[in-house]
Amino acid sequence: MSIRLRLTLWYSGLLAVTLVAFGVVIYGIVQNNTMSSLKDQLRRISEETQVRGRVGQGVNLSGVLRSAIDYNSFFIQIVNYIPTITGVVDDKTPNMRSSTNRPELTFTFPKQNEVRHGEYAFVKREIEGIPFLVLENPIMYNDEVVGLLQVGAWTGREEQLLHQLRSILWFAGAAGLIAAFLLGMFLSRKALMPINRVTEAAERIQSGSELSLRIPREKPNDEIGRLTDTLNAMLSGVERAYKNLEDSNAAQRRFVSDASHELRTPLTTIRGNVDLLEKIWVGGEAEPRVDTENVASTTLVLTEEEKRGMSLESIRDIADEARRMSGLVNHLLSLARADAGYVMEMGDVELLPLAEEAARRAAFLPRKAEWAVGPLDLLSEVKVRGNRDYLLQLLFILIENGFKYTPSGVVRLYAARRDNAIGLSVADTGIGIALEEVPHIFERFYRVDVSRGETSGTGLGLSIAKWIADMHHARIEVQTRLGEGTVFTLWLPVQREEKPA
Repeated sequence: MSIRLRLTLWYSGLLAVTLVAFGVVIYGIVQNNTMSSLKDQLRRISEETQVRGRVGQGVNLSGVLRSAIDYNSFFIQIVNYIPTITGVVDDKTPNMRSSTNRPELTFTFPKQNEVRHGEYAFVKREIEGIPFLVLENPIMYNDEVVGLLQVGAWTGREEQLLHQLRSILWFAGAAGLIAAFLLGMFLSRKALMPINRVTEAAERIQSGSELSLRIPREKPNDEIGRLTDTLNAMLSGVERAYKNLEDSNAAQRRFVSDASHELRTPLTTIRGNVDLLEKIWVGGEAEPRVDTENVASTTLVLTEEEKRGMSLESIRDIADEARRMSGLVNHLLSLARADAGYVMEMGDVELLPLAEEAARRAAFLPRKAEWAVGPLDLLSEVKVRGNRDYLLQLLFILIENGFKYTPSGVVRLYAARRDNAIGLSVADTGIGIALEEVPHIFERFYRVDVSRGETSGTGLGLSIAKWIADMHHARIEVQTRLGEGTVFTLWLPVQREEKPA
């Protein structure tokens, strides 16, 4: 059963109960008012009627009216219980006697022992299909019922009025209930139309192909309107999450592809050199053998000096590629920690000793450019909240990038100050970066087109540097000009500064 039908049935049931209660109340009021007026008249006639007669065996009772009554509507009958307890009719008004126009009319009456002493009662009598309301007033003598005064009124008009009222109430109630049911179905359909649109939109969104779809907003700010706003907000969140998931999956696929590419090159180099060493040192009487992969099918015949020279060169290549793979694995480990929400251990770090150690170690790095340090006076007695090892790693990443992309010139480390932040800058006079490339240099495996293929690297260093800076609530500022050089500045919030007195 649909919500629309249930709502309509509940509404119709409530209306039916209301109509029945209303009809009962209206009918009761009209019936009471109508019959109360008639009863008052019967009571008045009974009080104005005098019954006379000598009590004894065979004595008749008769009534005397003090005022005229409407003999077309009211009838009086006197019952005598003296001759017998079943009672006999002693007297009645002329309109109850037989005539040429009407038959004899006699009210039924109870036995003497069925009459209540000193209390009148209203009873309904029906004679030959004609309804009467009869007031029965006992006639007492010596605390004994000796007779019964019956004053009756024809209730045909009242019964007809009440019958018509019942018919009107039943017809009006049924018509109103049917009209209310049909109107309720129409209104409930109109009221639930937004929910149907919500359902249709949800069905289209279920496939995931129309996440940009939104439910039209109704003008009234009612429950449906608020529900629509809530669902639209939820759909926006789902769409953003879905897009983020797609971007994450795409980034993950790109990450795996780039990592595989970066690992394949050193592995190929190492394998080639191992195969070469195997060829060099398989000699003497060894028979030629076939390697189904990369090993050549024949051995090489070389002098001892040639073997040592070629072996030394191959070992150097293997060592270089092993170091490259080790650096790549370390970088991947750092990024994996970043993705896993790794939290660094933080403490107070003095920047001047940190910068001096980085400068000292950088002097031993392979380079073609000159290495210059200073000025670093601004770092004196300055401390920041951070992790010393990771900050040192960040500086080395920036310094190594400076050496890598500066074939000739100078790479310099110096300090800067701005408001409540201290800066460590690494400036070079190298190849520089195009402005359109700058927003992408912190992406994983991204390498500037100018340097791609000309300098070695994995494209992960700046991604790690950006993660370390974010963990320290710092930022890396880049100033560059193509062909003239680049300046990377790490801005760190100062934790505590102690100046000499």
